[in-house]
Amino acid sequence: MRIFLDANILFSAAWSDGAVRQLLRLARAAGHECWIDAYVETEARRNLQVKSPGSLATFEALVGACRLAPFLPLSAGLDDALSVLPPDDRLVLAAAIRLRCGVLVTGDRRDFAPLFGKRVRGVAIHSPASFYRTELSGKR
Repeated sequence: MRIFLDANILFSAAWSDGAVRQLLRLARAAGHECWIDAYVETEARRNLQVKSPGSLATFEALVGACRLAPFLPLSAGLDDALSVLPPDDRLVLAAAIRLRCGVLVTGDRRDFAPLFGKRVRGVAIHSPASFYRTELSGKR
């Protein structure tokens, strides 16, 4: 399965060798492909440069383990389905949709929480914990 990673997931995985980085290891070990686009990569890199420049080498390794797509601007056909999200988050979900990912994993509870556990145009939206429970732990 293709898994689209939000910038906050990349940031967290680069910041510390904790649960989010382990989640990505488990996903890859289970045969899933981790996908990002240039927008997500740029946002995560910018935040790390400000908050944790020492994490950039780990970040580069994480990006290297992901499939990287170019940034694609939001198309008019997706706008209605994404209208519940702020403009920057619309870009993230739109990328997951256009890249035919089965899942979007995000830690953004403020904006994505109403969509957690739901599907939007074929993409299931999960927090890291719900992704683990539904896709990786074998306990469905």
